Amino acid sequence: MDEKIIINLNDEEKTRPLTSKKWLICLICGTASLLIGFGLILGGILMPQKKLAGLVFPDIPSSIKTEASYSALTGEPLANANLLTAPTYCIQTPNGTDGARPQAGLNEAGVIFEAIAEAGITRFAAIYQNPQSAVIGPIRSLRLYYLEWDTPFDCTIVHAGGADDALAAIRTGGYKDLTENYSYMYRGTYSGRLWNNLFTTATYLRQFSADRGYATSNVNGFIRMTPEEASRDRINKLAKESLVITVPTKVNTSELAPQTSEINLRFGNVPAYNVRYMYDIATNSYKRSYGNGKAHEIYACPTENLGERNPEDVCSLVQMNPKVVIAMVVSEKKAADNYHEDIQAVGSGDVYIFQNGAAVKGTWNKTSRNDQIKFFDNVGNEIKLAPGQTFVSAIPNYGGVEY
Repeated sequence: MDEKIIINLNDEEKTRPLTSKKWLICLICGTASLLIGFGLILGGILMPQKKLAGLVFPDIPSSIKTEASYSALTGEPLANANLLTAPTYCIQTPNGTDGARPQAGLNEAGVIFEAIAEAGITRFAAIYQNPQSAVIGPIRSLRLYYLEWDTPFDCTIVHAGGADDALAAIRTGGYKDLTENYSYMYRGTYSGRLWNNLFTTATYLRQFSADRGYATSNVNGFIRMTPEEASRDRINKLAKESLVITVPTKVNTSELAPQTSEINLRFGNVPAYNVRYMYDIATNSYKRSYGNGKAHEIYACPTENLGERNPEDVCSLVQMNPKVVIAMVVSEKKAADNYHEDIQAVGSGDVYIFQNGAAVKGTWNKTSRNDQIKFFDNVGNEIKLAPGQTFVSAIPNYGGVEY
């Protein structure tokens, strides 16, 4: 299916002498055009949102239309530019069926890396900036490849121990490190979680940063579209017919539909750890479920400081629905202990990027631990990601991506 955007621009006209009468007519017409154009622009500024076939495309206030006002983590606009450098936290979060689910506060993470930790069981490195949740976790151990993905975000590494090589890198790498510490973490009392009961709170994380003097983070995030670019890209991707776009915004189309509505990611042979996404055109997001059909629900927790509470007691369940889904194919094998995983986090490979209802296949490249991953299309252009929560799944070379 081919879509295209046609921008209506004025063709350059040949100049020729004007009579006085024609000159007057042109002057009147030109003035009228300017007034109409001004009215359209003013209308676009004052109108709080634009609706198209039941979809909502929000306007971005002109007061925050500057590069410095967009989050380096999510690409979303910030009302307060001081939040740009707020401390970030990379929290190692389990995803096993042994009491780790449902996770708490995961909806607030801006970027989430997903990979096998051991025995085919996946784990998340969830990256937060300015979290508000009253409960975040559970928290589990660190692997070296998670650390390599975390490093460009200049975050405090939040974990409970870890593999020997990961802990050695933490000790020698000058990282901001918060391992299991009951001044800033606590054990929940809900018995069904077994050993997956170590939690923290947004208040505890802020207190840790204040106590250690970690006032800021210099986030090296993914390259992002602005919200306006993402809206145009979305309209283009969803349109079955050609669009005609005039300035400031006028879209004529009769039918919209996603190019890619279902995504299946296979880490291995256990359906409980594989993932399915269904595109929701109304919210422009991807509803996340496990391969066994169970929705990936997490606890969305209140923002009040509630103390050390079980998420089951104070939070409500919601389904995860990121705006961007990335399947990054990685070279993966068993580690020397024949139990943990050895994953190539630095290097390159194939990538599948799903956003705005469409799919793009390309390549990923990460040149060092400190450098951010970059994504390129099949002609070598770097791919901009849409704003919003982004799930990056490291799919092993023996896994699969279907859509």
